Amino acid sequence: MADWEMRRASAADVEAVAELRAVVLRADLERLGRYDDQRVRQRLRDGFAPAYTWVVEVGGAFAGCVALRPDADAHWLEHFYLAPHLQGSGIGTAVLRELLDRCDRDGTLVRLNVLQGSPARRLYERHGFTADAEDPVDVFMVRAPRAITAETPALSM
Repeated sequence: MADWEMRRASAADVEAVAELRAVVLRADLERLGRYDDQRVRQRLRDGFAPAYTWVVEVGGAFAGCVALRPDADAHWLEHFYLAPHLQGSGIGTAVLRELLDRCDRDGTLVRLNVLQGSPARRLYERHGFTADAEDPVDVFMVRAPRAITAETPALSM
């Protein structure tokens, strides 16, 4: 696995994240008959919240992003995108594990939605997410916090 790090996002990251979203989601959205070149980017721009978003960098270069947005009863894991050439390298698993460890320490439920048929669903299931509801486009998943052990590392986020 390549060396990677996360940093807090800033408003200046929005276009890079919007472009990555369009690339990463294109195949799934086309399969579902929902791809629109402009809308896929604009939906990200409209909901981009740098305060809850981290940028993933590999070798100092932009490689992905993830958001963890607090809500009434849970945190929402959103906008989790990794450059296609890095998918399957273990970076996504490591990023997800780091965020989930944080939620476990806080005793926080985590929710997300993933597109129907997306291979990302397997990643989430391996980390304890289960389907909570589905519609023709999305699968809504939930993960209860896990017990904390002495080996659980602290995050510096």
